[in-house]
Amino acid sequence: MARKREPFEFGGVSVAAGTLVPVSLPVARLYNDTPVDLQVEVFHGNKPGPVLLVLAAIHGDELNGIEVCRRLKSRINPKALCGTVLMVPVVNVFGFIQKSRYLPDRRDLNRCFPGSDKGALASRLAHLVSRELVSRATHIVDLHTGAIHRDNLPQIRCNTDDEVLMGMARAFGAPLIMHSDAKSTSLRGFAAKAGVPCILYEAGEALRFSEAAIRTGLKGCINVLRHLGMQKGRLSKGGSDVASRRSYWIRSEADGLVLQKIKLGQRVKKGNILAYLASPHSSDTLPIRAPSDGIVIGITNIPVTNEGEGLYHIAQYADDDLEIVNEQLDEFLMEYA
Repeated sequence: MARKREPFEFGGVSVAAGTLVPVSLPVARLYNDTPVDLQVEVFHGNKPGPVLLVLAAIHGDELNGIEVCRRLKSRINPKALCGTVLMVPVVNVFGFIQKSRYLPDRRDLNRCFPGSDKGALASRLAHLVSRELVSRATHIVDLHTGAIHRDNLPQIRCNTDDEVLMGMARAFGAPLIMHSDAKSTSLRGFAAKAGVPCILYEAGEALRFSEAAIRTGLKGCINVLRHLGMQKGRLSKGGSDVASRRSYWIRSEADGLVLQKIKLGQRVKKGNILAYLASPHSSDTLPIRAPSDGIVIGITNIPVTNEGEGLYHIAQYADDDLEIVNEQLDEFLMEYA
């Protein structure tokens, strides 16, 4: 008779093999003495394997990843799982309550890693995540969205020179893979220093649900589980095989209204008019043109701007890769039209 797998010890709780147990990690207390906990869903499989950490809402107003986690929970059977999944639907509990990107002290949690148990609130929360979660993980999927009033096409960001990360990125199946060097104080940067492969999924807009972003994220997390041998099944088809090595923001040249002429995910050629800028008090307009060929992977939705604000995020590709990515994007956009 096969020996039963040892329990997974986490947060003072012993999680038996083949079970799902929610574990609460104390974070802080509110002014009225109400405790604030970090809830971690621990899926401990019957068979050995990797420890995958899936987390969302490091920025408290980024909601798509929370719904990805909620749907993913019903798609993981710990009895059939190889390894362990640690799932944290809401990391920045304080920001989530306030519908804010930041902590109450206005710090960005994703610029505070690895944190300190003696620092400010954001630093203490980052320290808790680093000590209890990142240190236990062998692989990480970090779920994000665009900022408020800014919509991002579903994309994976990682160091595309790393074969392990590119394997995870391709398996995820997002329509775009972007080369991105992690900031040293971000969760992804800290994970890289700790030797833990971490890919970042970016899709949609803060404080809004996007069904395309959610479904792509759900499919991607399941694909990563299968890619790592944690869950049986074939990887879903679709997604990008090639990566963009460079992207840039097109910024407003004047203050005023933004009259958009293109959509998210659209291919543009050098010289194409992307939008017109207009004054509320004049009929004159100023065209905003694409300085190069590329694909619009991020767009500002609010139709007013100040000089210097980012309007369009453009990804560049080699000519052959651009044709491939454009075909893949057409299929993605048709599916979610």
